[in-house]
Amino acid sequence: MPTEIRASHILVKTEDEAKKLYDEIQNGKDFAQIAQEVSLCPSGQNGGDLGFFGKGMMVKPFEDAAFSLEIGEISQPVETQFGWHLIKLTDKEG
Repeated sequence: MPTEIRASHILVKTEDEAKKLYDEIQNGKDFAQIAQEVSLCPSGQNGGDLGFFGKGMMVKPFEDAAFSLEIGEISQPVETQFGWHLIKLTDKEG
């Protein structure tokens, strides 16, 4: 289990929107570009990049999904109190 991971995400309001964006990414659209265009999180300006973080730094559903991914993998939509996320794991350390 890595001690820290680096992930990017896209935050939207609805599950339907998250599913639509997931399909677009699976069909070749660029994750970072979509993050810049539609993400409700300020990290969208950086293509959704959240930098490195460890356990306990993110809300539990987000953390559980992010830590279960392989590098380059994109999660199915994940719901938190902030909305719906698509998470892309970009690196692991430790």
